[in-house]
Amino acid sequence: MVLAMFEKLELIEKRYEELSRLLAQEEIATDYKRLQELSKEKADLEGIVKMFQEYKTKGRELAELESLLASHPEAEMTTLIKEEVNKLRQEQDALLSHLRLLLVPKDPNDGKDVIVEIRAGAGGGEAGLFAADLFRMYSRYAQVKGWQVEVIDSSESEIGGFRELIFEVSGKGAFSRFKHERGVHRVQRVPTTEASGRIHTSTATVAVLPAADEIELNINPDDIRMDFFHSSGAGGQNVNKVTSAVRLTHLPTGIVAACQDDRSQVKNRAKAMAVLRARLLDLEQRKQSESIEKERRTQVGGGQRAEKIRTYNYPQNRVTDHRIGSSFHNLHQILDGELDEVIEAVSSREQVEQLETAFA
Repeated sequence: MVLAMFEKLELIEKRYEELSRLLAQEEIATDYKRLQELSKEKADLEGIVKMFQEYKTKGRELAELESLLASHPEAEMTTLIKEEVNKLRQEQDALLSHLRLLLVPKDPNDGKDVIVEIRAGAGGGEAGLFAADLFRMYSRYAQVKGWQVEVIDSSESEIGGFRELIFEVSGKGAFSRFKHERGVHRVQRVPTTEASGRIHTSTATVAVLPAADEIELNINPDDIRMDFFHSSGAGGQNVNKVTSAVRLTHLPTGIVAACQDDRSQVKNRAKAMAVLRARLLDLEQRKQSESIEKERRTQVGGGQRAEKIRTYNYPQNRVTDHRIGSSFHNLHQILDGELDEVIEAVSSREQVEQLETAFA
């Protein structure tokens, strides 16, 4: 893999040099669109090329020192040279680690806001309570990051918690972190309603969609049917008296988005449209990569207990992420929003897999 990585870096460096030559040509300088495209491509490559050149410079310095070491057997001189050799090797290793990360394919959605959909799965009322716990965990995590959380739509379960909850997280890089949360989450604990103390297992599914800008999708207004209805959730008498809830249906695909969280019909329409755009963008992106049904199963499965990415085990104070086979023994801190350690571990494994794929 290392050899393939260096071959890739050499090609990137050659392309960078080619771009420098092209940008110096008069015909390119007078073609504004072409100039913009090439300038952006060069700027995107500049960081990795400079780091690769620095790596090679240190390699040459290292070779000179090792040659010097062979020709100076004096003990005092040998010690000094060896110290410098070790320092250069450490610096090269650090640069190599950075270069590996820079070669990981970029997710174009990483810088976007995110829309998260949590749904109670198997386990009855306890699954709804667990869905509420997940929402609290994500809200706390977003708060730590300085991101804004806005509930778009929710449906409460009979004993508390949620059958379904949709919310948006706004903040730089929100999708890059939340995307690792999509899938089935499983909880193992003794419900408060369980008199015998028996451990109960239930699930909730989490779907994560990048928020879509209006310019990303050209939605024909004639393709959208808009319905208004009375809100059915909590919020007092005024909510039910005013026809403020909005349901949008994209007729070509049948995708539906609704919002009843706000008393303002205008705000509910805007929130529902944000969800609809995100779902349509997700649909388009999945079409480009693989079949819709396969991706749906990959992301959330069917909510059954066996389909899981993570288990939250209360009796053992343990959170296990099954994608990486690692356990974390600080369940309550994680549920309180301290998610970075788990997300970093999953992200690191994903980067390794992407590198192996890229250089296979």
